[in-house]
Amino acid sequence: MKGVIIGVPRETLPGERRVAATPESVRKLIARGFVVRVQRGAGALAGIDDEAYGGAGAELVDDPWPEADALLKVRPPTLDEAARLKERAVLVALLQPERNPGLTEALKARRVTALALERVPRITRAQKMDVLSSMANLAGYRAVLEAAHHFQGPFSPQVTAAGTTPPARVLVIGAGVAGLAAIAAARALGADVRAFDTRAAAREQVESLGARFIEVDLAESGEGKGGYARVMSPEFIAAEMALFRAQAREVDVVIATALVPGAKAPVLLPRDVVEQLKPGSVIVDMAAEQGGNCELCVPGEVVEHRGVKILGYTDLTSRMAATASRFFAMNVFNLLGELDDALDVDIESDVLRPALLLYRGEELPAPAPKTPAPSAAKVKTRPPPPDAKPLQQHISSPTRRAWGSTVGGFAVIAGLFLLGRFAPPDFLRHSTVFVLACFVGWQVIWSVQPSLHTPLMAVTNAISGIIVVGGLLQVGPTMNAASVLGVIAVFFATINITGGFLVTHRMLKMFRRDAAPAKGAHR
Repeated sequence: MKGVIIGVPRETLPGERRVAATPESVRKLIARGFVVRVQRGAGALAGIDDEAYGGAGAELVDDPWPEADALLKVRPPTLDEAARLKERAVLVALLQPERNPGLTEALKARRVTALALERVPRITRAQKMDVLSSMANLAGYRAVLEAAHHFQGPFSPQVTAAGTTPPARVLVIGAGVAGLAAIAAARALGADVRAFDTRAAAREQVESLGARFIEVDLAESGEGKGGYARVMSPEFIAAEMALFRAQAREVDVVIATALVPGAKAPVLLPRDVVEQLKPGSVIVDMAAEQGGNCELCVPGEVVEHRGVKILGYTDLTSRMAATASRFFAMNVFNLLGELDDALDVDIESDVLRPALLLYRGEELPAPAPKTPAPSAAKVKTRPPPPDAKPLQQHISSPTRRAWGSTVGGFAVIAGLFLLGRFAPPDFLRHSTVFVLACFVGWQVIWSVQPSLHTPLMAVTNAISGIIVVGGLLQVGPTMNAASVLGVIAVFFATINITGGFLVTHRMLKMFRRDAAPAKGAHR
């Protein structure tokens, strides 16, 4: 008897070249015990032929819809496709029900469990399955390439015998994943880049990529849920428009990436702002599929207004179909890792529940918000136990700590006096070295930033070789306490040295660009 069947159909949306599974992800799914059926020609537009899927172990079929227990797609199914789903099947795709009327009802009729990839929460544990981030990164990179293609000049400064040209000036609106990728790509091409975002936290990210962060003279936070921006006040928007008009007179290329989840894209480049741009300038509206940030944008088309080209491409990611499909497929595979071998969904999962559009044909109520931990200001001091002594009830913690430190200090002084009076000279000399070593070591470690603790500890563990030398000097022909301690010191120091060098080597390897890729890996 065959196991759970996973189907991978061919995308039918015009212009969509991606595919939801690649031979790499197919092998991983089959290794988990699933049967994978791929529709013939599903990966053709992404440069993946049927033989590659067959070589990975997939079954090639003409129609994977009726018998598949789970369907993996990039775009949402059409109403006709939804009607052909197997009852109680699992559907994983970018569903976007708010933009596809009737889809939810069609899936309910088939009692489908539907996971909307665009709703995967942006939390640390879900990063490996965050399709929106991986696709936005590619789209931001591609947006710069499209702008450079239409811009009538080089992005980097040029010095020739015929004259010189300054670098192209690029304005990136929105410093999310797509915006940061666009900034990095434009800077790599040599452009003078400036960026705007309503979230103050974006400044550090923008400046770390070598761009200039511009802002309005109005204190208002644009931080929204899930790392997105929120809708701003009318006063902020007015100041924002004034800033964009001023910037439009200076820049050559504008890349707009601003989106608000579940709503139409905000219009940030109205007609009057566009008309401030010089002829030959280029606008890339990455929000075109959700209405566009530019008032004059036409989704899917290139519009020219007074010499300014407005690119309304809705398939920026699909224009890099091979890489985009590989990223998408691995995101989906990681998401399926949260399901059991029968592809049943844990409705209590903090990763799956937000993405769960339907569970067996039913819409679940929104999960109850988790109660945040009480802040320090709200935590009340626990009352003392009934049998506590009166002195303990009246002396505060700082006072008790002060008394404890004083008593401890006197104890140390008394101990040193006794050691100086009765201990042999060699013991005192070694004890002094030991105390100084502990103090210096504590100061060295404590003064280092926490972010550097891992590389620091990797190197300091390697220095444990000194302990090996000391331990070997203590090991003698006769078995006594010093010899046993020396053997123990050599053993544990050797572990530290080995681990230290291994960790250091792995960390340094992360920063090597010339490292050979693993067998079968893609560059």
